[in-house]
Amino acid sequence: MHTDTPPLPEAVSPAQVLRRFRVVFNAVRTHFSQIEKQVGLGGAQVWALSVIKDNPGIGMGGIASHMDIHQSTASNLIKVLLNKELITLEKSAEDRRSVRLTILPAGKKILSKVSGPFEGVLPAALSSLAPDVLARMDGDLHQLIGLLNADEAAAEIPLAEIG
Repeated sequence: MHTDTPPLPEAVSPAQVLRRFRVVFNAVRTHFSQIEKQVGLGGAQVWALSVIKDNPGIGMGGIASHMDIHQSTASNLIKVLLNKELITLEKSAEDRRSVRLTILPAGKKILSKVSGPFEGVLPAALSSLAPDVLARMDGDLHQLIGLLNADEAAAEIPLAEIG
């Protein structure tokens, strides 16, 4: 008797999955380390700088939204870029809480020295995955996060800032 049931997947050990996580984390860490050596800025700061270059006049909320981070985290990234004189900040005449950010020539020069992707290798790789693969990964990682009792607020901290 023949059935058309797919074969059972081979058993995978927790150690094998752990090794794969190590490969991913090391790829991310290596990318951000190379950026920092190249230009003296952290990966998240370089990403924020690229967002400002691509969106002249963007505000703090726009940075937070583009990078999928908390607004206070975006504010801290922007302070570094301002202190290094890589961007300008102009307060709105109508609403003094609203700001417009613009990249300066020194910021553009830094970006020209960085081999991308500016947002990091992991977001770039995830963007190239098929929707069904992303959905499966999201569900599996959600389950893992639950088992870890992890603080989900950490989702708003860029990987380049962790460590």
